[in-house]
Amino acid sequence: MTAEAAPTASRNTLWLGVALGLLLAQIVILHLMGRIPICECGYIKLFEPGANTPGNSQHLSDWYTPSHIIHGFLFYGLGWLLFRRQPLFARLSFAVLIEAAWELAENSPMVIDRYRTATMALGYTGDSILNSGMDTVFMALGFFFAARMPVWVTVALAIAFELLTLFVIRDNLTLNVLMLVWPVEAIKVWQAGL
Repeated sequence: MTAEAAPTASRNTLWLGVALGLLLAQIVILHLMGRIPICECGYIKLFEPGANTPGNSQHLSDWYTPSHIIHGFLFYGLGWLLFRRQPLFARLSFAVLIEAAWELAENSPMVIDRYRTATMALGYTGDSILNSGMDTVFMALGFFFAARMPVWVTVALAIAFELLTLFVIRDNLTLNVLMLVWPVEAIKVWQAGL
């Protein structure tokens, strides 16, 4: 290792530690908030195929996982705009901070109630700690994907994810944000399949 590479490796290790520390803090805070560790069903699935089932947001992944990967794309772009001179792992820590903050907010009683009243998630009770932690991991995977791929590939994949989940579950990141911020009754009815 050259003399110049040693400080870079050391900084990357430090920032990776910060990112992992933020993920650990997210998990501990969710536990202190009373979130369940895993699905109340007592087992762990790799993928929960139902969007409006008790297992949604309880297992390793579900139909909302593509939204968290897109978060990673977006947070990579934001980090590049704001901190492009900082190391990649410093920008990752910034992305994990945003995602962890969202995961904590998303699992607060206020936001859970908002999901129940304004979106198609009528029976939503919040994420299991496992699912929430994996949402942050999938965001990080999206972040690294965006860091390695040309912008057009990342944008194309984001559009494909949005269209796929729109087709399969009548929901996606765009509709999720819209319905949380500015609920549209016609969209809610369509999402419910009525």
